[in-house]
Amino acid sequence: MVKLLANFYEFECNLFRSVNRHFDRKYVNFFFRTITHVGGATFTICSLLLLIIFSNYSLKHTAIAAGLSLALSHIPVAVAKKLYPRRRPYLALAEIKVATNPLKDHSFPSGHTTAIFSSIIPFVLYFPPLATLLVPLALCVGISRIYLGLHYPSDVAVGMILGSSTGMVSYLLVVPLFS
Repeated sequence: MVKLLANFYEFECNLFRSVNRHFDRKYVNFFFRTITHVGGATFTICSLLLLIIFSNYSLKHTAIAAGLSLALSHIPVAVAKKLYPRRRPYLALAEIKVATNPLKDHSFPSGHTTAIFSSIIPFVLYFPPLATLLVPLALCVGISRIYLGLHYPSDVAVGMILGSSTGMVSYLLVVPLFS
């Protein structure tokens, strides 16, 4: 079992490095440094509040479900960061490219990835064609966290699972209340 975990960690570090090694590319850097903020608290909370305030009927109910999902999804994130104090890759690995003033809290799981997936899933369930736009956007946020040297791929994968799960549950609980 220990060997399996060591092999997984080695694989994950190699995958991480294959994404992070492109950090010096000007346009890629600009893209990922910008898109990462779509998963941040300011963008997700403000976007959902605007939709709740200025939309009506089903879209408003979906935005409420997304807001609930966003709030609920960060409970397991906060707990996991306390229980599994994983050092961020730029602190644990040699020769990692990272921006100035990077985050210093724990790495596992990715809060930005959790936030974006918890926010988009209710909208994807409400109107499935939105998946063609929203899922690639959310995946780019997740990749940006690796690219920027802040998260391992498993941090991002767990964030995707947590966010998607709370998004589905919140949508299934909230939207029928208003129907």
